[in-house]
This record gives sequence, C-alpha cells and structure tokens, in this order.
Amino acid sequence: MMVNSATIPRIPLDKWANSFVDYMIDSFSGVFTGINQIMTSLISSLEWALTASPPLVTVIVFVLLALWLTDWKIAVFTCFGLLLIISLNLWEASMLTLSLVLASTIISLLFGVPLGILSHRFNKVGAVIKPILDIMQTMPAFVYLIPSVLLFGLGNVTALIATFIFAMPPAVRLTLLGLQQVPQTTLEAAEAFGATEWQKLIKVQLPLALPMIMSGVNQVIMLSLSMVVISSMVGAGGLGAEVLRSISMLDVGLGFIGGIAVVIIAVILDRLTHLSTQKRKDIQSSK
Repeated sequence: MMVNSATIPRIPLDKWANSFVDYMIDSFSGVFTGINQIMTSLISSLEWALTASPPLVTVIVFVLLALWLTDWKIAVFTCFGLLLIISLNLWEASMLTLSLVLASTIISLLFGVPLGILSHRFNKVGAVIKPILDIMQTMPAFVYLIPSVLLFGLGNVTALIATFIFAMPPAVRLTLLGLQQVPQTTLEAAEAFGATEWQKLIKVQLPLALPMIMSGVNQVIMLSLSMVVISSMVGAGGLGAEVLRSISMLDVGLGFIGGIAVVIIAVILDRLTHLSTQKRKDIQSSK
C-alpha cells in the first residue's frame, strides 16, 4: 500500500540540522577556533612524545611497559610487532595514529567518567544521557565526519572530534555499570564509619568499579582506533591515510601492510588495557 505524501507531510529534519550547524558556525566560530588550537597542541604533544626518541628506544619503552602491566608473552609480541612496523616503513604513520587514539581516549575519559558518575548519582541526569548515548552508538560513523568538517575543517582535529563523539559512550556506560555493581553492604559499612559522599566515591565506589571502568577504557581505545582509520577520508594522517591511498591506487600490498600495522597496534593496546586489569584483579584476590 502506497503512503500518500499529502496525508503524512514530510518533516524537514535535514534542513533543521543544516540550520543548526550554520547557527553554530556563525555564532561560535571563535570557540571552535580555540578548540582547534587546543586539540592541535594535544595531538602534536603526543606525537612528539612518541617520535622524539629513536624508534628502537620507543620500542624498548613499550616492551618494558607491556612486561610491567601484563606478562612476557605480550612483551615479546609488542617487541616483534613494533619492529615489523619499523621494517615496513610505517613507524611515523603508526605513531600519528597512536597519538590520535590516545588523544581521543584521554578526552573521552575526561568527559565519560564524570558523566557516568553523574548518571549514577542523579537519576534525572541518567534519564537524559542514556538516550543520547543510544543515538551516539547507533549513528553511522561516517555521519560524524560531516559536521566535524564544517566546524573544524579538514585534518587531524576533525578526526579527533569525530572519534571522540563515536568512542565516548562506552566510558559513560561502563562507569555507570561499575558504580551500580558496588555492593550496598560495602556502602553501608562506609557510612557507618562516618564517610561522606565524596569519601565514599573516591575511596570505596571508584576503586571497586575500577575493573569495569578499565573495560570501558579498552572499548574506547578500540573504537577510537577504528574511527581514526575511517577519518582518513577527511584529511587525517596516519595509517588510515595509507589505507585510503591504497584504495585510490588499487594497491593491495599497500593496503595489506597498512592493515597489518593497524592490527598490531590494536592487539597491543587491547592486551595492555585488558590483561593489566586482569593482573590487578589477581593481585587483589591473592591478598
């Protein structure tokens, strides 16, 4: 059965969205310029920290970090994986990608963890935030690139903003879930000892919710890495640019080695965040 357009009029939602973006550009261009400069400084600082030393020195640092946080198996994989990236001549692109992922993760946690705490503390805040998170998680990733380009132009900052919006929801949700799983008896015991609400949060709830929060960190990192590659379509550098170049040139080999480098970074970051949390749990349980 065909629907009569006269019976159900078309809602100009697309025009409303365009008008809203135009209003933001006209009214807050200075704010977006300031955000652009701050984000550029953050990305440049992280990239400098990762590339200031010779690649082999950076590899040693990552291996020692993996050995401290996880075990020798992940340390060996980290060593050989990063050496393979160097041999493929993708070190600088990989470090730029890692800089974007770290910057996105930092910003996502700075916003996501407090929002998760507020959602747990105030039910009305949670009722407002949850539908917004649903939209953020189900919206196609490419959609975020369009307003980001209009507001911030082409480049790494646009990739960072779009990645932050795409990757932040797990930080909020898993922080909220971790706080909800704190036993009520533990909170009652803290109250019996005269703990204030702030002391309960800092000394009881957040430490007990830390494993779940770290799971959120893991998810944020993985989503950030996937989005950073997609963001190469709007001028972001790094491994995503290599993959995009391979598509434009129909170069299977270039796309393959770019994908391998992405997989290596993803596995290293995943194991560092996941296994370090598991290792901490084992230490606490042994005590």
